[in-house]
Amino acid sequence: MTTMRFSRLTERIAGEGAAAWDIHNRALARKAAGEDITVLSVGDPDFATPAAIVESAVTSLRGGATHYPDVQGKQDLREAIAARYRAQGVNATADQLIVMAGAQCGLYATAQCLLDPDDEVIVPEPSYVTYEAVLRSTGARMVRIPLRGDDDFRLDVADIEAAITPRTRAIMLNSPHNPTGQLIDAASWAAIAALCHRHDLWLISDEVYAELVFEGKHICAASLAVMADRTVVVDSLSKSHAMTGWRLGWVLGPQALIDHMANLALCMLYGCPEFIQDAARDALSQDLPERDQMRETYRARRDAVCDALAGCSAIDVIKPAAGMFLMIDVRATGLSSQAFADRLLDEQGVSVLSGEAFGPSAAGFVRLSLTVDADRLRTASQHLARCAEAAREDAAALSPAE
Repeated sequence: MTTMRFSRLTERIAGEGAAAWDIHNRALARKAAGEDITVLSVGDPDFATPAAIVESAVTSLRGGATHYPDVQGKQDLREAIAARYRAQGVNATADQLIVMAGAQCGLYATAQCLLDPDDEVIVPEPSYVTYEAVLRSTGARMVRIPLRGDDDFRLDVADIEAAITPRTRAIMLNSPHNPTGQLIDAASWAAIAALCHRHDLWLISDEVYAELVFEGKHICAASLAVMADRTVVVDSLSKSHAMTGWRLGWVLGPQALIDHMANLALCMLYGCPEFIQDAARDALSQDLPERDQMRETYRARRDAVCDALAGCSAIDVIKPAAGMFLMIDVRATGLSSQAFADRLLDEQGVSVLSGEAFGPSAAGFVRLSLTVDADRLRTASQHLARCAEAAREDAAALSPAE
């Protein structure tokens, strides 16, 4: 029997990033079978999309917004997004924006329009699991620089500088950071901008958690001095407005790049549904108290987990400044992060993601999502602590007596 051939692209977009979700899918299957499973392995907000946004979409649908949309995005939505950036000190216009089907689509389109085969892109790791496949889809190579768990996964700009080669085309950053919840500070941003100018590099900034900051301040990469012609910002409403399933995001960048991305959208996406764009416009234009409530709820959940795990000597928690995740150091248990995640699900009914799914620097850590209510998080944290202590005791029992 003849085996049909697939393109080499299929090899570049597979791998560890795609396999990272196996434990999450296993948890969902057990929950669907009726087991009491606490799923903390995905960053999908448990909040409903604010009712005003839903009503806006319904009104738009009933008004007949079911035809081909503007490929670049509706003018009024792009004006609303630009106004949001101007409030952050960015000299943004609607022409510098394209609306995409979520930030993930925006990242993919950005990579396709900036990178060629054998280009190098510097990415701090741990990093979000899809980044490598997005970059490799172009034939480019992701050059990882470590964020060290023993230093709370803070970025050291010197590591970026040391990784630059003649093949480097871009630096790709994520602040607030997934999975660690850390922020890049102003001094680091300034140093990064200087590197981009010195070496003629693009700066790609994934800012989807920008509105979920608890301590410190988010700095938009496009606000950096004299960086407008080499900075690309990718963002969405998924996290800030609990709209993951709406698939609405955007890219802000130089107008020439946006023109190229519009050409790509013509042959790939052909625009986002108009009624979703109308809802997004209203989401950005209205004062929605739910946004602040969601942020404060995530903060309270973070604090609940940190408090619940404070007395467990078998683990350490890295308290995030932003976002909807916590990184937990489980190295004292003697288990790898994947083995610990498997044991936690098998014995305690709690799913978390192995840190190694995000890169080798997160080996020995697991990522916990703050996507259930505080009481359930406390209970899940108690289960996690119980699992960690039992694993450490098992490791001690197997160790040779000194």
